Amino acid sequence: MRKTLIAIMALLACALLCISCGERKTMLFNGKNLDGWTFFVNPEAGVPAADVFGVKDGVITISGQPYGFMMTDASFDDYELHVEWRWIGEPSNSGLFQRVEPAEKLWPRCAEVNLKAGSAGDMISFAEIPFDEQKESGSRFKTGFETGDLEVQAGEWNSADIICEGHLIRVFINGVLKNEAHYVGTEGHIAIQSEGGPLEVRNVYIKPVKD
Repeated sequence: MRKTLIAIMALLACALLCISCGERKTMLFNGKNLDGWTFFVNPEAGVPAADVFGVKDGVITISGQPYGFMMTDASFDDYELHVEWRWIGEPSNSGLFQRVEPAEKLWPRCAEVNLKAGSAGDMISFAEIPFDEQKESGSRFKTGFETGDLEVQAGEWNSADIICEGHLIRVFINGVLKNEAHYVGTEGHIAIQSEGGPLEVRNVYIKPVKD
């Protein structure tokens, strides 16, 4: 009886912990509309943002053309970001911007986590200071630890988990550590890019960095 009671208490504790973890999530996409986001589309295209970014059946739809991005109204310091995406049709390009400093230009100052087909998880620094400037190998580009393709086939969902803690950014693609680099910025906005072909995005949320 005592063992059964202990087991029940352990299960209840786990359930409460899971609920607590769930409550700590901050959803950046509510599944209904794009409230909480600001949009920038290449002004030369003459296309309204509503034709590039939308919501259908509970997911964010992104046309891929023309180029642009949707950016959170809020700014963040340390967080774990979770995003799921899939390509509609042929796999293409796009990215997830971290530490964004708002500017009316296609590539604002930020650290991009690439979603480019075959290169998901690679990183690009759009700042005057490259990644890991304190090291001889410092560069604007980081190809990561895993050189193989971690993505699933077009039409299936991929996941990106990005941990931003101070200057360090770590990237997991489909649960595998792909990349890490030190970036000059330690806070900023989060953005999802339109660059290439159509894609869908869902389950966009942040939570506190684990202790």
